[in-house]
Amino acid sequence: MADDFRTTDVGERYAQALFDLALETGKLDAVRADLKSLKAAWIESADLRRLATSPVIAADDQQKGLVAIADAAKFDTTTRNFLGLLGQNGRARDLGGVITGFEALYSKHTGVVAAEVVSAVPLTTAQTTHIRSALMQALGKAPEITARVDPAILGGLKVKVGSKLFDASLKSKLDQMKFALKRA
Repeated sequence: MADDFRTTDVGERYAQALFDLALETGKLDAVRADLKSLKAAWIESADLRRLATSPVIAADDQQKGLVAIADAAKFDTTTRNFLGLLGQNGRARDLGGVITGFEALYSKHTGVVAAEVVSAVPLTTAQTTHIRSALMQALGKAPEITARVDPAILGGLKVKVGSKLFDASLKSKLDQMKFALKRA
């Protein structure tokens, strides 16, 4: 699923077009909020991922599905129309790349540093505060943290800031030990 959010040339071009339109129309924050909701829905919903990526679902049906999702979520008109266009052009499968590209453009434009923190269990408020202050010290500015739970990492944390990933998950450590033991 993390691979769904890799940027592609097509995703970057669509992200740039959406970003320019949102900036021009004064809807930048509204579109960003919509895309954050859509990203969370993408992670949670296998049905949404299937709708967007299945080669057997016609572009018209993808368009209708994405517009229906936008309507149900009460997304801004700019986001709704963009999702319709993405579906109509048969590019719904590039949605993850568009979201990632848009996030990067938004961060660059506003100077916001986004950090994704993945943990095996939900973080407490104190843990989130501690992570935020450690990141602030390392980055020199306050990060905007998005927390996600992934029990597959078993324990520890994964922190991603931009293209840099700090992986202190228990699963990663165990994999490293397994690899070292195989080589011994």
